[in-house]
Amino acid sequence: MLVLGIETSCDETGLALYDSEKGLLADELFSQIEIHQDYGGVVPELASRDHADRVLPLLKNLLKSADKTLDDIDLVAYTAGPGLKGCLLVGSTFARTLAYISDKPIMSVNHVEAHLLAPFMEYPELSFPFFGLLISGGHTMIVDAKSIGEYEIMGETLDDAVGEAFDKTAKLMGLDYPGGPLIEKLAKEGIQGSYKFPRPILHKPNCDFSFSGLKTHIMLTWKASEKTKEVQKNISLELQNSVTDCLVGKLKRAHNERGHSSIVISGGVSANQFIRERITSFAHSINAEAYYPTKKFCTDNGAMIAYAGFKKYEAGQLYDLKGEVKPRWPLDRLA
Repeated sequence: MLVLGIETSCDETGLALYDSEKGLLADELFSQIEIHQDYGGVVPELASRDHADRVLPLLKNLLKSADKTLDDIDLVAYTAGPGLKGCLLVGSTFARTLAYISDKPIMSVNHVEAHLLAPFMEYPELSFPFFGLLISGGHTMIVDAKSIGEYEIMGETLDDAVGEAFDKTAKLMGLDYPGGPLIEKLAKEGIQGSYKFPRPILHKPNCDFSFSGLKTHIMLTWKASEKTKEVQKNISLELQNSVTDCLVGKLKRAHNERGHSSIVISGGVSANQFIRERITSFAHSINAEAYYPTKKFCTDNGAMIAYAGFKKYEAGQLYDLKGEVKPRWPLDRLA
């Protein structure tokens, strides 16, 4: 089966072709970072307009690089949520048009589920059940992944997501957007012990997260500082320390409750090497394995949508929202 995946939920336009026998054949991705950089964050109207401009040229490039035609595609899968409504509508309209003119089945995909399934493309030994840790600019949650389509959210952020905390800290310190990669780079030159930030709700008896208080603490620290490059480095390092302690602490609580031996870490922030090393070390300490997507597939992309579409189709979970999109689509209420 050849599946076309279309992702337009936020600020990446991603298309990919996944073959059920040969694996990923080709993928195309356009990031809108430069478009939104001057605004310090994603502007929904600009994002949706750019998706509309990009999807058709990207599809042509995709088919050409894979030496395929529209007639070769057996299933069209697209992100129906969660995400920005205008952006989702671009992908939905494009996908439904393609499916209609080629008379192919169509699959509505939840892109949070797609993030959790993405490592399966690269790790054949990975299987259910597992813990999913989704860390991105819009999401921070721990999921008990029981089987395809069956997920229990054990904990999630009560306010800011991890990526949001990174981006807002970077903006506060006068750094460019997106801030996550810049924070990681600066942190490598920071001096341990320069600051001690709070670990919000780390010891609360649940698996939830909270990062707004941490962000406020950093704002006050920055305002009271000399605002030098060295301060930026030290704040970045302690921000990573605090966030990672929270992630590992809550994963430990989840493991104590359920005991799964596999942890899937996905989402844009999962590309952070410091966080990867800490979580991998924790996983080994409990005789578990940590699985990450290839870094190019940590952020939103068409490959994960194509793969998720195939796995859902294979499992008989053929969702078609009839063109409706879901800016909010909880992972534990997929059907």
